[in-house]
Amino acid sequence: MARSIWVIAEVADGKLSRITTEVATAARGIAEQAGRDVVGVVVGADPGKPAEELARFVPRVLSVADPVTDGHASATLLAERVAALAADEPPDYLLLGAGPEGRDAAGVLSVLLGWPVLANATGLGWADDGPTVEMSVFGGRLTTRNAFVGEHGIITIRPNAVTAQPAATKGAVESSNPGGDAKLPSVPVVESVAEAGAAAPIEEARIVVAGGRGVAGEDGFKIVQELADALGGAVGATRAAVDAGWINYAHQIGQTGKIVKPQLYLALGISGAIQHKVGMQTAETIVAVNRDPDAPIAEFADLLVVGDLFEVAPAISAALRARTG
Repeated sequence: MARSIWVIAEVADGKLSRITTEVATAARGIAEQAGRDVVGVVVGADPGKPAEELARFVPRVLSVADPVTDGHASATLLAERVAALAADEPPDYLLLGAGPEGRDAAGVLSVLLGWPVLANATGLGWADDGPTVEMSVFGGRLTTRNAFVGEHGIITIRPNAVTAQPAATKGAVESSNPGGDAKLPSVPVVESVAEAGAAAPIEEARIVVAGGRGVAGEDGFKIVQELADALGGAVGATRAAVDAGWINYAHQIGQTGKIVKPQLYLALGISGAIQHKVGMQTAETIVAVNRDPDAPIAEFADLLVVGDLFEVAPAISAALRARTG
């Protein structure tokens, strides 16, 4: 039996999530080094479309139709189906995204399979017949390289750790039925609340305008929002701003928030503490506005504007409005 690495898909609103395409790209990278097969697994009430999407990234996809997943929290149901598949065709390693669904599913899979988990990977490699997993620790001050003791393991990969790249050729989709009834309790979704905000999630935004402690309050974030709107971007924030109650956690970027990888990251009133840096340092271009020329962000920003954000940001917004009409 061929040795394999499985990519466990995350599906939202009937579509394959972006993080799954990143995980699939990472899986192909280490599989090529290891000489292993890559297999995608999609479980859902209607898995056809996301399975076809995943086939653009991996050579083989197992599509599992399970109507129970419709209207229920999917992580436990997904994990149980994947564990059943693994009993028939054991993989060496399972890879998932380190989002809320992926983290939940990884925990259940660890219990069902008895496999260890390495969580929040920021990079993957291969050595000594097993994957090596880079992880950011101590608030981003150190990067560790970790490996499994044994032949099996589960890895969750942080969003934006890898740039998604489709494979050269499209893979094949196979219908699969692991059989048996689900034994773990299903959890119905009784209400879904969608937050009004940017057209794209902050992790997928091409432009992010973020505010920190220097924004000085909830009213200050109106200036951040105005500039983000003018640029067609999303609003981000530091943990200090979120903890102060100026903006909600969905916008938090950093070690305890989200990792973003935009083409432009515009930081307003952000000092550049290491905990925030780990969440945005891979942006293609970083522009910072800060009154302190010696702020830590000056060390890694591509451009530092020394000035008052309450003057600079509105001036940029006005210039953009004048240019567009």
